[in-house]
Amino acid sequence: MTIFIGVASFIFGSVVGSFLNVCIYRLPREESILTPGSRCQHCSKHIAWYDNIPFISFIMLRRRCRHCQGIISSRYFLVEFLTAGIFLSLFLKLGVSPEFFIYLPLVSGLILITFIDFDHWIIPDVVTLPGIILGIVLSTLHPEIQREILHFSAVSATRLSGFFSSVFGAFVGGFFLYLTGVIGRKIAKKEVMGGGDVKLLAMIGAFLGWQLTALTIFLSAFAGSVVGIIAKIRKGESYLPYGPYLALGAVFSVFWGKAIIEWYIRHLLRGGS
Repeated sequence: MTIFIGVASFIFGSVVGSFLNVCIYRLPREESILTPGSRCQHCSKHIAWYDNIPFISFIMLRRRCRHCQGIISSRYFLVEFLTAGIFLSLFLKLGVSPEFFIYLPLVSGLILITFIDFDHWIIPDVVTLPGIILGIVLSTLHPEIQREILHFSAVSATRLSGFFSSVFGAFVGGFFLYLTGVIGRKIAKKEVMGGGDVKLLAMIGAFLGWQLTALTIFLSAFAGSVVGIIAKIRKGESYLPYGPYLALGAVFSVFWGKAIIEWYIRHLLRGGS
């Protein structure tokens, strides 16, 4: 049964990834993600269902449109495989649990935002604002996703505690980046933090609570700094989209954040004694 559900998670993730590819292309262009159906970016011909099967169609068509022989970007395969892999990894870590189903829309949104921000340097409100609300609602209905964090202070997981933990996580995430942007603007005399990043971290905080949001900030800053330094040395670039690194930090926190925080707290307690 575990193998069956794992395979189903991987297949379902690949289908979601295929839909995310549509959203990645259309949302920045303010096009409908529902109609018309999938079409070639080169010749605008409708793509038949048998040419739209995740992984398989990409390989069978050898990266080319059946009609015009235009090159299909490897990004399509990458997004499908990445989404499928993360869905499977979530199942292997969490099993069939509320946390598993709740984190699926979170990681899907993070993948969507990552590739849009890489290409267009924007983070659509149509993803982050509903994401904040969804995170608060799910944390209220299933406070156990916050209990994994709240138990550090022996707080019982109730719907009320789940609600407040989610709201506080959204506030901490959004306010921290907003304050960072204000301070950075005064120092650098230019925008250093976009409003989309603020809303993205608020969405992450609504799902993960303030502790894992703080960890996400640290991890994203570290990853962004490393990549930024390399880009500066190699290409002379001094500005990178921050959304992908927030997304990376959030995914890392989902999988390993609890263990990191527990290790850190035990280390502090031993040091204090």
